[in-house]
Amino acid sequence: MIFVVITKTRNRSKSIMAYEKELSVCRQVALETGALLTNFLGRVTQIAHKAETDLVTEADLQSEKLILESLGRHFPEDTFLTEETGLHGAASKRVWLIDPLDGTINFAHEVPFFAVSIALQVQGETMLGVVYNPCTQELFEASKGSGAFLNKKPITVSRTDKLIDSLLATGFPYHMHQNPQDVMKRFNNLAVRGQSTRRFGSAAMDLCYVAAGRLAGYWEQDLKPWDTAAGALLVEEAGGRVTDFEGKPFSPYLKTVLASNSLIHEDMLAALRV
Repeated sequence: MIFVVITKTRNRSKSIMAYEKELSVCRQVALETGALLTNFLGRVTQIAHKAETDLVTEADLQSEKLILESLGRHFPEDTFLTEETGLHGAASKRVWLIDPLDGTINFAHEVPFFAVSIALQVQGETMLGVVYNPCTQELFEASKGSGAFLNKKPITVSRTDKLIDSLLATGFPYHMHQNPQDVMKRFNNLAVRGQSTRRFGSAAMDLCYVAAGRLAGYWEQDLKPWDTAAGALLVEEAGGRVTDFEGKPFSPYLKTVLASNSLIHEDMLAALRV
């Protein structure tokens, strides 16, 4: 028994040390990007439409530029996949998934709920994630096998074991007005089974709230890898469970995400079947 405990401790220390530089850089980049976004809040003059309800602002573009320049300077041989400008860098086993402003619609309307989200995948596995909300000055971070943290303090998922006692969250895809039936059926199924349901407008922050035990569960469909990679790792490292709507192992490249404290996961999966 003693041997097992020592082995786990050594492995955990090795995991922390292996990505210590990456985490340190990510923290600093996230804080700098958050400061830039805060300066733009309420002062945006350029808003464009990527789709009818999908916005991009000058703050998205400037924050993405800052992140790419900073990470590229420290990790020039890596690949970078960003929301606004796509792939950068040479092909590499290390891929950074970057959302410079998750919650652009909130930001454009001066609603103070948005975040910077940065994750690193190595050979397809998410190894670290950092999410920062500059309005609340909350920095969430996790590295594989090393736990999840909020402002350097450990966090864990909630212990709520019944849906009726669970605060849930969801989001709606930008194109849902074209085909709302399945989205609304899933929403109705869970809205009547949970204690209450919230729609905050930032997938990255929703996942962090599950990791921190503020929400018991969260689901959404038609997201992108930069929306979920960092937050999903935080949930798993905080003791939760993340799958797709069919209960299959999660990947940020899948079309659906369900994150929970694990205790209500099967009940949520049942409610999501349409």
